[in-house]
Amino acid sequence: MLRRRAELLGQLRTFFADRGFLEVETPVLSADTVVDVHLDPFEVHDGDAVFYLQTSPEFGMKRLLASVADDNDRDADAPTAIYQVSRVFRRDERGPLHNPEFTMVEWYRVGDNLAAGMSLLGELAATLLPFGPAERVSYADAFAEHAGVDAHRASVAALRNTAERRGINVSAGLGDDRDAWLDLLLVELVAPHLGAECPTILFDYPASQAALAVTRDSDPSVAERFELYVRGIELANGYHELTDADELRRRNHENNAKRAALGKPPLPEMSRLLDAMEAGLPPCCGCALGFDRLLMLAIGARSIDEVIALPFDRA
Repeated sequence: MLRRRAELLGQLRTFFADRGFLEVETPVLSADTVVDVHLDPFEVHDGDAVFYLQTSPEFGMKRLLASVADDNDRDADAPTAIYQVSRVFRRDERGPLHNPEFTMVEWYRVGDNLAAGMSLLGELAATLLPFGPAERVSYADAFAEHAGVDAHRASVAALRNTAERRGINVSAGLGDDRDAWLDLLLVELVAPHLGAECPTILFDYPASQAALAVTRDSDPSVAERFELYVRGIELANGYHELTDADELRRRNHENNAKRAALGKPPLPEMSRLLDAMEAGLPPCCGCALGFDRLLMLAIGARSIDEVIALPFDRA
């Protein structure tokens, strides 16, 4: 397994080098962290200061892109495509597909839009996995086919009725959280069918699930977000990246309000990323891929513990 892991990492680095990407490193320990409703970082205390083990290298990598874009005297060969192989950390995530410490591959390319981002992800999947080229399926079409609902317009009551009718355990207190009901149906009814014949890239998520993606003023409004599924397993999550600092501030505040409603502590809403975005984050597309899950699929493993040398229980 360790040999296969090293081989796959080598293939991945070759893939990006062949396309002109520069490998970079950013801090694993930072005063900043992604403000997400469902991602809980590990805290590290140094005197009165609080730092966070990163749930993603996203903030640091975007700061690098912004610094290049803001440098009027930059070299003509300054990188506009970067990637990183990073250790990341997420509290309370343990199971067959989860380890609190895992390896993430993240990349950004300036100038890419949604279509270009999905094309690059499809090329990567076809290069590293033996399952052929990827198909693209919209979030709306996937829900219509496998759950029988209009994912963008169905009411909470309709989503709840679908779950009950299909025999899904709905004892968890989801209340009127529409996105929580959509996530439940995605996990139980939709995802198991994705990537069954070939890798599937799911795209055009509801605008309410934009995270750090731009939203498109269509009918209905959608987020320019995409995910890769293989054999029902989510492997990667990508965005046509948000570059509006004011919108990021709004989303950070909204996410902290949702965290408070769930009894979770707030995360820092102000960050160096916001400063970098004020200076000018160039239009780009980015994607994060779980390398351990990629290796699981490549070798046919059934648990993430099989592909990590020392999983959390023995760390």
